[in-house]
Amino acid sequence: MSKTQIEKVKAFRALHARPGAFVIPNPWDAGSARLLASLGFEALATTSAGHAFTLGKKDGDVTRDEAMTHARLMVDAVDLPVAADLERCFADDPEEAAKAIPLAAATGLVGGSIEDASGDPARPIYDFSLAVERVAAAVEAVRRLPVPYVLTARAENFLHGRPDLDDTIKRLQAFEKAGAEVLFAPGLRTLEQIRAVCGSVSRPVNVVMGLAGIDLSVQQLAEAGAKRISLGSSLARLALAATLRAGREIREQGSFGFAKDALPSAEANGLMRGKGA
Repeated sequence: MSKTQIEKVKAFRALHARPGAFVIPNPWDAGSARLLASLGFEALATTSAGHAFTLGKKDGDVTRDEAMTHARLMVDAVDLPVAADLERCFADDPEEAAKAIPLAAATGLVGGSIEDASGDPARPIYDFSLAVERVAAAVEAVRRLPVPYVLTARAENFLHGRPDLDDTIKRLQAFEKAGAEVLFAPGLRTLEQIRAVCGSVSRPVNVVMGLAGIDLSVQQLAEAGAKRISLGSSLARLALAATLRAGREIREQGSFGFAKDALPSAEANGLMRGKGA
């Protein structure tokens, strides 16, 4: 019997409460979600960039309606808790951004994120006060929901050329005070940075792995205080890289050696038969 949304949220929160850290990989479509579920992962999260690539768009160009349709497909694909990368919640104004929360919950998601990246290259990070107002508005929207929902607040400095650890911590502390349940500073590259962030807040902290040049293990991240480890768009980009390599081999060499690494049809079909865990 499939789990209810409330049961999935309870299971998701339990992952954050137990000792150690857990990995929440980011499939980019229903098929990759089922594949990852078959491997025994206990929760999944969407990737805004990975989804955008499936639409032939760049990260940040997906509409709110497109994101919600995608979220529903992902939720329906597996019997696991699924959280969403909702970027900046598709609006600058706090109240407008908060309107994404009930829409997300209605898809069956167990939670989602709101970030302080503006999407404006001239001013890539929202001013501190606006960033906090946005999280507070999202928290109020969560409190009005008929179902529980895990809100993650993201401080994006390190992904946008602002490696200011003090400001990042200040933002995360303010997001925690505003009521965010999970905190996230994507782009941290060292255990020292991760320890500093995790030691500065009392909520679970998500870190992202799969970034080039960062080679840290689950055990190291857990010992540094991280609770949740996501992969961003790295799996989607890995799949794109494999397709590019195959295409280049065909175009440049006229050969088809890539086929030896392809998933056998029978195995692929078997993975798509059920929702998995």
